[in-house]
Amino acid sequence: MSYFDAASSSPLHPVARQALQASLDEGWADPARLYREGRRARRLLDAAREAAADSVGCRPDELVFTSSGTRAVHSGITGALAGRRRAGRHLIVSAVEHSSVLHAAQVHQAEGGSVTEVPVSRAGAVSSDAYAGALRPDTALACLQSANHEVGTEQPVAAVAAACREAGVPLLVDAAQSLAWGPVEGDWSLLTGSAHKWGGPPGVGLLVVRKGVRYAPQGPVDERESGRAPGFENIPGIVAAAAALRAVRAEAAAESARLRELTDRIRARVPELVPDVEVVGDPVHRLPHLLTFSCLYVDGETLLHELDREGFSVSSGSSCTSSTLTPSHVLKAMGVLTEGNVRVSLPLGTPAEDVDRFLEVLPGAVSAVREKLGAPVHAPKAPAAEDTLVVDALGKRCPIPVIELAKVIGDVPLGGTIRVLSDDEAARLDIPAWCAMRGQEYVGEEPEERGAAYVVRRLS
Repeated sequence: MSYFDAASSSPLHPVARQALQASLDEGWADPARLYREGRRARRLLDAAREAAADSVGCRPDELVFTSSGTRAVHSGITGALAGRRRAGRHLIVSAVEHSSVLHAAQVHQAEGGSVTEVPVSRAGAVSSDAYAGALRPDTALACLQSANHEVGTEQPVAAVAAACREAGVPLLVDAAQSLAWGPVEGDWSLLTGSAHKWGGPPGVGLLVVRKGVRYAPQGPVDERESGRAPGFENIPGIVAAAAALRAVRAEAAAESARLRELTDRIRARVPELVPDVEVVGDPVHRLPHLLTFSCLYVDGETLLHELDREGFSVSSGSSCTSSTLTPSHVLKAMGVLTEGNVRVSLPLGTPAEDVDRFLEVLPGAVSAVREKLGAPVHAPKAPAAEDTLVVDALGKRCPIPVIELAKVIGDVPLGGTIRVLSDDEAARLDIPAWCAMRGQEYVGEEPEERGAAYVVRRLS
C-alpha cells in the first residue's frame, strides 16, 4: 500500500514514536504538583514548549498546547474576538479557509457578528489588496491560512499581516499544513497548528498568542495552559509532537526539494496520461508535497475506491461523495471543476517508485469509472438540424449531468444551445467549469420548477 494522504494525517514520525514511548514512563504525573513525579512531568512539558516555540518562531510563554488543531482554531478565534469586542464585531476570513475557521465564523455571525469572506483567484490565492480593502474600523480579527489544505496554494501571509498591522487588527494564521516546512513569515498575531499534520500524534494542537494581543479566553476558567486550553495536559503526546516538529524541520530542506520534484512529475504527467483532466492550484507558490487534479465524467468517491483497490490511499474534495453530496467549498470558491477531484499529498520519505506506479495505475482507474458511468469516449456525432436541445438530468447526481451534456454537444450546430435541466447543486459549478475546459460558452442559469436550466452554446 502507498499512503498519499499526508494532508489529512501524516504517519507517526519515528522520532515521535520514541519520544512518546519514553514520556509515557516519565510524563504521567500532574505537572502542577510539587513532588518529584510532578516536577519531572513539568520539566518534560516545559522542554516541549520551548522546542515547539523555537520551531514556530515565538516565545515559549506565547504558546499553549490544546487537544487538537480544531480546538486551537476555535479558541484562538473566540478569544481574540472577545478580547477586541470594544473595537467591533467584524471578522474577515478567506473563502478557502479550513472548515474549522468557517464554522467558527458561522457561529460568530449567528451570535450577531458580521463576517466578510475574501474571494480567491482561480489558483486559490487571496489578494493582499483585497484583504486590506475588507478591513473596517469595526474589524476585530482577520484569519488567513498559510497554505491551502486541498490544493496546496500558499497565501501571501506576510503582506496581509502588514496590512492588518497598519490597521491595528490582529491576524490569526492557520498554519496546520505548512508548519512542517518552516516557520510562517510575517508579523502575524495568532497562529494555530495540529501535530498529526507533521508526523506527531493525533490529539495535540498548538495555539500561539503574541504578547500585546488582546485576548479573552472563553468558557469556564481553567488554570491549565495559562487559562487558554482547559484540561489535563497530554504530556506524552505533547512531547512527541514537539519532537516530531523538530525532526521534520531538520529534514525539510532536502525532502521539500525531493517531494516537489515528484509532485511536479505528477502535475506534468497526469494531463498527458488521462484526457479531460484539470490540475488545480498554483503551480509554483504551493506546498512541495501536495497537488490536486479533477477529472471530467468521474465520480470522485468511486475513483478513490478504484485507487484503493490498486493500493493507493488518496483523498478527494469532490462534490460527489455519498456522505455530503455538496461541493468542496475550496474548489467552489476557485471556480474550478469539482467533480472527480483527487488530492495527492506525499508523506516524508515517499519513494519515487510509488509515484511511478501511481501514474501507471491512474489511467486505467479513471477509464474504469468513466465506463461504469457511461461517459463519452468517442468523437461527437455530426451536427443535427435542431438549434436547441434539452437534456433532462433531473434527479441525477454529479457527474451525470455533465456526462449527459458531453454526449449531446455535437448534436447541435455551431452556435446552437443545450439546456441541461438539473436539481443537483454541483451542476451549478461543474457545467461552467466543463465549458471552460472544452471551449464552449456557458450562457447562464435559468430557474425552473425543479432545479434550474443551465444553458450552453456550442462554439467548437
